[in-house]
Amino acid sequence: MKTLTLLRHAKSGYDDPLLRDFDRPLNDRGRRASVSIGQWLRAAQRKQEMPEFDHVAASPAVRCRQTIEGVEEGLGVPLAPIYEKRIYLSSSATLVELVAGFAAHHQHALLVGHNPGLEDLLLELVPRGSGPARDDAELKYPTATLARLDLDIERWAQVDGGRAQLTQFIRPRDLDPSLGPDD
Repeated sequence: MKTLTLLRHAKSGYDDPLLRDFDRPLNDRGRRASVSIGQWLRAAQRKQEMPEFDHVAASPAVRCRQTIEGVEEGLGVPLAPIYEKRIYLSSSATLVELVAGFAAHHQHALLVGHNPGLEDLLLELVPRGSGPARDDAELKYPTATLARLDLDIERWAQVDGGRAQLTQFIRPRDLDPSLGPDD
């Protein structure tokens, strides 16, 4: 069994029209949301409701880097991500290819990236009709939302559609109503 956790970057700002998309930073709400998700992770890991990550792959975009910094602050430990350019604005097909290439010894990977790729990946891996969390994800995968997928596979190379169970779908607004409504 492998566990893949997906984290969409936190809410970013659009204040500077001259700034490239890649360079957009988090806004205030995004910073608070990323710390809140990190705090939730810390509590869930202490209660053994969420395994610790042994691999972290992330988009190098500024908003993803800052999301990771906020999560690390809330979690209280560094995540040591490997930044992969191909995650930036990638399709679910590219993300499946990336995940399939994770080293076999990794058991619980965190993938930090962007929509629509992350949402499409979740919807591809988790079968339709598998529960209310899947239905929520299909309606909207908000910024800074964490989704845990348990995969009934022995090797990452076996990852493919319809083989995952969505066991957690944590939105920032679920942790702190001031972090909603969804963007």
